[in-house]
Amino acid sequence: MSDASLAPRRYTATARLLHWIVALMVLATLPIGTIMLTEGLARPTQNLLFILHKNGGVIILLLVLLRLLWRAFNPPPPLPASIPLRQRQMARAGHAALYAALLFMAVSGYVRVVAGGFPIEMLNALGVPPLVPRSDSLEAVAKAAHFWGRYVLVALVLGHVVVALHHAIVRRDGVFARMWPPLGR
Repeated sequence: MSDASLAPRRYTATARLLHWIVALMVLATLPIGTIMLTEGLARPTQNLLFILHKNGGVIILLLVLLRLLWRAFNPPPPLPASIPLRQRQMARAGHAALYAALLFMAVSGYVRVVAGGFPIEMLNALGVPPLVPRSDSLEAVAKAAHFWGRYVLVALVLGHVVVALHHAIVRRDGVFARMWPPLGR
């Protein structure tokens, strides 16, 4: 029996659960971030959306860091042998870009909020001190980065979903089954 045949065919339950929690949180946080900036929105609703978006970003950051740590000690299962080398390289690059975009959005959002002098309620409640100074210029740069970064993140997420569905529906090669279902066998 070869080493490849002994390798697991699926991500661990922990990796799958972290993937789907992050996916759902990102899919919730993106529209919340857009809606909270809507003109004419009732102030209490807007405040709630800001709180959800900021604290959701902190949770996403922690989960992505946990996922990267988990992945370092629990490598992903091998892709099927039918996947050409170029596609394997593209898959690795796509995953790296997704992780980078998620980290970039969390960090730029944090810097935008803290440099702008606004609270991140969850971190304040835990007694976490600000990691960046209050600065209008730093806030402006982070705000622009966060604004434009969302388009990159949305493009990467859409690409990831399209490729995953292609493997699930068209190719039926087991790639999608490595991450689905989130729990169970």
